[in-house]
Amino acid sequence: MLKMPDILLSLGRILILLAGVYVICAVGAHFLARSMLFPRPPLKYSPGPEYITLTAPDGVKIMARHWPNSTAKHTLFYLHGNYEDLGSLGEYLPEFVKAGYAVFAFDYRGYGLSGGTPDELNVSADSRLAYDHLRTKLGVPAEQIVIFGYSLGGGPAVDLARNRPVAGVVLQGAFVSAYRVMTRIPVFPADKFENLEKIPELRSPIMIIHGTADDTVPSWHGERLYDAITARKAKLMVEGGPHSGLADFTGPRYWEELRKFTDSL
Repeated sequence: MLKMPDILLSLGRILILLAGVYVICAVGAHFLARSMLFPRPPLKYSPGPEYITLTAPDGVKIMARHWPNSTAKHTLFYLHGNYEDLGSLGEYLPEFVKAGYAVFAFDYRGYGLSGGTPDELNVSADSRLAYDHLRTKLGVPAEQIVIFGYSLGGGPAVDLARNRPVAGVVLQGAFVSAYRVMTRIPVFPADKFENLEKIPELRSPIMIIHGTADDTVPSWHGERLYDAITARKAKLMVEGGPHSGLADFTGPRYWEELRKFTDSL
């Protein structure tokens, strides 16, 4: 029969082992976060006159594109997901133009023809750089800008809305934080894009769009974000809707609800 000192010694060893495993996992999560958060697609476009080159303060070149619409009341500042670039965006952002919006977007560092390597800080900083270009060079007033963050883009969208004036914010398929897409509950320190913590600070109206069958960012993320909003808010939870292709899946209702939100701004 084991004596109490032996039991305590065994428990101590188990706790040390578990602590060691946790530290290894936490360190691994930290170093793997960049590659997991920012998987980049093969380049899908070539340089052309329709693209705008922005220069970050550190000299890195950032590629952007503007889809103008002379009849639009609002310009959507579109922050894309993690396996997209301006080439793939060019295949479906014109649908937003057809729906009555102008659109502005840029490629994160390392995506498309943008230089550098992406991380949370420079993606957010480059979002502010692109926003400032939209305001000062393209002449779009803040009250006409609606930030639209899709998936990963929800992170820089929330951060941008904390730092720049906008008419409103749309978050589609966004997460409460990056690590919690995998762990659901907070497990590791130094999480990335902690949207749930930041979103109560936003004062502009916010719309949450999410598919209930989203198997990339489960819909509870959208619900938690919606519940945490302290500003005026709206939501569109699409029954059976997926992560990508949600507009096509939803059909006319998608555009009707988006229009209802932006018309209210």
